[in-house]
Amino acid sequence: MTTSNDAASPADTMHIELSTGGTITIEMLPDRAPGHVERIKELTREGFYDGIVFHRVIDGFMAQTGDPTGTGMGGSDKPDLKAEFSDYEYKRGTIGMARTAAPDSANSQFFIAFSDEGCSFLTGQYTVWGQVTEGMEHVDAIALGEPPANPDKIVKATIASDSQEEQESEAAE
Repeated sequence: MTTSNDAASPADTMHIELSTGGTITIEMLPDRAPGHVERIKELTREGFYDGIVFHRVIDGFMAQTGDPTGTGMGGSDKPDLKAEFSDYEYKRGTIGMARTAAPDSANSQFFIAFSDEGCSFLTGQYTVWGQVTEGMEHVDAIALGEPPANPDKIVKATIASDSQEEQESEAAE
C-alpha cells in the first residue's frame, strides 16, 4: 500500500469504477512496464474499458477483464505488446497483463490478483503494470465464474491527472 507520502503521481494513477459499487485506485508502474502502462493509458483515455465485463473470475486467484467481446478471445485493434517481465512479485492487488502462450501477445486484457499465495507463480511470467492501492474489497465482490452467470463490469476507467485537468479547466471558466 502506498501512503500519502509516496503515492503515485496523478499521471500514473488510474481509477476504475466497478459495478460492485465502488472504485479501485491503481498505482501504475511505468518503471517496470513502460509500454504496457502507455497502452493502458491510451485505451483508458479512448473509453475502451468502460462497460467491459470481468469474463474470468477465479476464487483465490484473479479477476480478468479487458476483452470487448466478453469471451476472453478479444482485444483492442492495436498491435500486441512485447513482454516486459520483471521480478515484481505477484501479491494481492497486483495487476498483470493477460496473454496467450506466446510471451509477446498481451494486448488489452488484464487481471487483478486476489491473493499473495494464489498468484506468486506468475512472477516473471506475466507483465506487471500496476498495483491496487485502495478498494480491493470491491474487487473481492466481483462475481465468480468462467464466465460468471451475471458478470460484473468496469463502469468507468479514468487516469487521475485527466480528471484533475478537467476540474481545473472547469474552475477556470
